[in-house]
Amino acid sequence: MKTYLLMGVAALGLLAGSASAADLKFAPGQEARFNWKSYDDFKAKHADVKGQTLTIFGPWRGDDEVLFKSVLAYFNAATGANATYSSSENYEQQIVIDTQAGSPPNIAILPQPGLFQDLAAKGFLVPLGNEYSDWVKQNYGAGESWISYGTYKGKDGKSAFFAFPYKADLKSLVWYVPENFEEAGYKVPKTMEELIALSDKIVKDGGTPWCIGLGSGGATGWPATDWVEDLMLRMNTPETYDGWVNNSVKFNDPKVVSVIEEFGKFAKNDKYVSGGVAAVASTDFRDSPKGLFGIPPKCYLHHQASFIPSFFPQGTKLGTDADFFYMPTYASKPELGTPVLGAGTLVAITKDSPAARAFVEFLKTPIAHEVWMAQSGFLTPYKAVNLQAYGNDALRKQGQILTSATTFRFDGSDLMPGKIGAGAFWTGMVDFVGGKSAKAVGDDIQKAWDGLK
Repeated sequence: MKTYLLMGVAALGLLAGSASAADLKFAPGQEARFNWKSYDDFKAKHADVKGQTLTIFGPWRGDDEVLFKSVLAYFNAATGANATYSSSENYEQQIVIDTQAGSPPNIAILPQPGLFQDLAAKGFLVPLGNEYSDWVKQNYGAGESWISYGTYKGKDGKSAFFAFPYKADLKSLVWYVPENFEEAGYKVPKTMEELIALSDKIVKDGGTPWCIGLGSGGATGWPATDWVEDLMLRMNTPETYDGWVNNSVKFNDPKVVSVIEEFGKFAKNDKYVSGGVAAVASTDFRDSPKGLFGIPPKCYLHHQASFIPSFFPQGTKLGTDADFFYMPTYASKPELGTPVLGAGTLVAITKDSPAARAFVEFLKTPIAHEVWMAQSGFLTPYKAVNLQAYGNDALRKQGQILTSATTFRFDGSDLMPGKIGAGAFWTGMVDFVGGKSAKAVGDDIQKAWDGLK
């Protein structure tokens, strides 16, 4: 067997080095927007792990690794422990290899609940206890949802809470240019009915409401899956969404077909889409939002996740040159609350120790979130953080959406089997905008799923 992937996590940690008190990004007590009391209280309770080593393995590399280490420095400073973080380009395979070899890290951080589920079933995760799930329920926006993503069956077949949620990502956003809205006299819609009415008004005024691009090379079609997932949460219960993801609700079920048809009201309407329906599948998703910034604009609205500003014109200032609003819900379905589509990372203990337990406790402090919040690329559903700690207004607004959510669901296509979520679903959406009916597309995707058995 080739061994270049087999360097143990502990060895990787030694190479990566540790974060220390000398690395503190913000001096304790000098940032009024941070909850320093939470840091001081944690420090007072965990002096017993001084000198202990703690190995943490996760998905963050590059800038995100630097940012996480800036947080880890506070854990080391508060406890006197020697916590090290490492990652790998093939981190999913590496964590499986190391747990099976009996050389796991103390802490594993992963963005894939399904992988943690597999590790728990094999006895490679340590249950955190009901006190942690109870804490998440009380302190996180859509807490029940986050508990469900961290609860799995262990080797004994009994369900337990294994994985603590930490960093979140947000997808349920619609982007626009405030100046364009102001000039045209448009207002941000509060309901899906108002969003559709606004789209019709833009058409009536001689404009085009939406820019939609599904192009992404070999992954063409994935932006449409985000549309369908967002609409699924706004047209059906969270339980129906979960059933659809695990295929107990079939892809050609009338509920699913009606959601695909609803997406078609936006994407299969020549008057609604910049370039017409023919341009939807051929326009690269990275180029699609550029239509917002034309003079005159080629479109007024763009549905995409929080990362899309990376593809806005250089120098675009969020909140001024571009802004976003929450993908609204249907006023006719108030019982569905305010669902949010996104993703997130979960933290589990793979090798128990007092320092490992202390680290999970550390993630319950606002300071463990606020240090990263104040920099970049971090959102949290933790309701006790100070929203003013966010590094900019855009992140702050996204944080508010997360903390006020009643339901949070991971990207459905990411949770489906790869041949479906990253295969038949993508191609089915391209076929749909190309003219195929929603029912025929649902039948095709379900046939592909049945073929996995």
